[in-house]
Amino acid sequence: MDVSAIALPPTLKLKIDLTDEQYFQMCRKNRDLRFERTAEGILLIMPPTGGETGNRNAELTFQVQGWSRQNNLGKAFDSNTGFKLPNGADRSPDTSWVKIDRWNTLTPEQREKFIPLCPDFVVELRSPSDSLTELREKMQEYIENGARLGWLIDRKNQRVEIYRPNQEVEILENPVTLSGENVLPGFVLNLNPIMS
Repeated sequence: MDVSAIALPPTLKLKIDLTDEQYFQMCRKNRDLRFERTAEGILLIMPPTGGETGNRNAELTFQVQGWSRQNNLGKAFDSNTGFKLPNGADRSPDTSWVKIDRWNTLTPEQREKFIPLCPDFVVELRSPSDSLTELREKMQEYIENGARLGWLIDRKNQRVEIYRPNQEVEILENPVTLSGENVLPGFVLNLNPIMS
């Protein structure tokens, strides 16, 4: 049988009943797969990214981590980090950051598992297989659960959507840099290596 002929959707969605501990253990035992879980309990199984997206995501995380290391205002995280949002969803933004005072409230056990809070800052980098509609819904979910700033970087359309609480989404066409505003004070993301 030619398995390349099997057409699977870019993201598999399954309704499955798992406790938080069962979900955590499933993710740990299947490290080659990337999972997320919606607030309704729908399990999302996502393929790994291709080389171009992976390289751009590494650049994005590198820049946020570099800024974070210089000032110790918080902790930066890559796309392998799971967050348990207040609405019950388990999400893994491509890049995220948590303010240090919020991080310091977590116990050592909470830091070792999926972090039980919504990051202050989140970034989703659209890959060729990502649905723009689903990414926008995810960005709204982050904001509704406590994120103070979110960027949806859409390289395909050379556009960035900026999400903030209680504000309309701001759309920037062909931006060269992005400001971390008052959430990441002094941080400026260089988009050239990410958008080119």
